[in-house]
Formats: sequence, C-alpha cells, structure tokens
Amino acid sequence: MTFAELHRTGKPLLLPNAWDYASAAVLVAEGFAAIGTTSLGVAAAAGLPDGTGATKDETVALARRLTRLPCYVTVDIEGGFSDDPGEVAALGAELASLGVAGVNIEDGRDGGRLAEPAHQQRLIAALKDAAPGLFVNARTDTHWLGTGEDPVARVRAYRDAGADGVFVPGLTDETTIAAVVAAVDVPVNVLAGPPLRRLAELGVRRVSCGSLLFRAALEAVVRTVDAVAADGAIPPVPSYADVQALSSPGTAAAPRWPGSPAAPR
Repeated sequence: MTFAELHRTGKPLLLPNAWDYASAAVLVAEGFAAIGTTSLGVAAAAGLPDGTGATKDETVALARRLTRLPCYVTVDIEGGFSDDPGEVAALGAELASLGVAGVNIEDGRDGGRLAEPAHQQRLIAALKDAAPGLFVNARTDTHWLGTGEDPVARVRAYRDAGADGVFVPGLTDETTIAAVVAAVDVPVNVLAGPPLRRLAELGVRRVSCGSLLFRAALEAVVRTVDAVAADGAIPPVPSYADVQALSSPGTAAAPRWPGSPAAPR
C-alpha cells in the first residue's frame, strides 16, 4: 500500500511518533508500516523549545536518518519553520527528495496564536506545488490552544488549498469529531485517547500518538533510576544486543523486546 492508501483501509492508521533513530527502529520492529516524528521529542532532545521554529536542522537530520528504515516516514514540521511560502516549499521538496512520505504542518504559532487561514493556505499550496507526492496533513490548533473557534472552516480551507488530510489535536468530543469528518472528503486525524474502535465508527482515518511515547520514555527513565536508588525491582528492559541490532542492516525487523508479543515468555 502507498502511504495515502494506509489512510483508507476501513480502520484508522495508528501512527506512532519517534524522536530519534532508535525509537523509530523499535516501532518498525513492532510492525508499524508508518512512523511519524514528534516535534516536542525532537526539540526536547536537542534542548530547544517546541513550536518556535527552532528545530529545522534537527528535523531534517532526523528525516534523513529515518528514511533508512523500511517504513513510511511523515515529518512534523511545526508551522513550516518559516512564514515564507517559498522557504516552506523548499523544505517540502528537500524532505521529499530524502524519501519522506508526508509532513504535518500546523497553524499554531508561538504565543498561543493561530495563523491567518489564507496565509496557511498559501503554505499548504506551496508544499503541494513543490512536492506533489508528499502527503500534507494540515493541522489546526483551534482545540489545542483552546481558542473556542470551530475547526470546520479551517479544515475546509486547508483541504481546498490541497491538503491530503486534516488534523485537529485535542479534539475528543464525539459530536465535533463527527462534524469535522462530515465536513471534508479527506482523512481526518486526531490524537490517541478515545478508543480506536469508536474513532473508526466516527470515520476517523488516522490516530497519532503525538508526544505520548516520548513522554512515556522520560517517565520510564525516572521510574527505572528510582528503582535502582531504592534497591527496588528494575523493570524489564531491552538487552544491549537488542538495541545494537536496531542499527545493524537487515536486523531492525526482529529484536525481542520485553513485553512485546515477539518477546520470549
């Protein structure tokens, strides 16, 4: 299947989000056909703030590494790392040349602002003109920022500009989800939270993990070191050899992870 076809299988595409090569490789080993990136994870790992356009170099470098993996890769480019359509187009063309299948571009801006819809349309159109094969997932932060604005007008505007899919993070109300799905004829993406089966019934076609896995990894770091400090039981962790295998050509598809269905029991 193409990346676009993964959104039209009759059930939502569950998209886990990685922040480095190892986190993406272990997700591929778990059988995921497509991996997204998390801008929070990329930014925090580099010691930079998220959502401020500060991580363009880190994002492109990560994309270059992830396209070595046998999976589709879609990249979170925040607001495009520029308000200049030409610069956003150049970024899209560069990512497409690396083998990236899609991008996520948001209308949220630092300071809790939303971009003007017409300007965001220009950025989306620029991406599609520069890289027609790139799956552009257009995110609106109406709910994420708590603006109170109905997302329907924005998702329609972004669809009209050429977006292949639309994303409303923070959306959990079933009535509003159904209204967004009914408003556009492109796949609708929400964040993980509500049951996947119910989201499928509502017509959602993509469910992203966002920064969830990165935040869970940080929690696991603290939980594990606290167990060491307290002479407690250390949770099961991957072996050194399993992690090494992720970076060895041809072996990333079969490491055995604690708790994984593939792990020995």
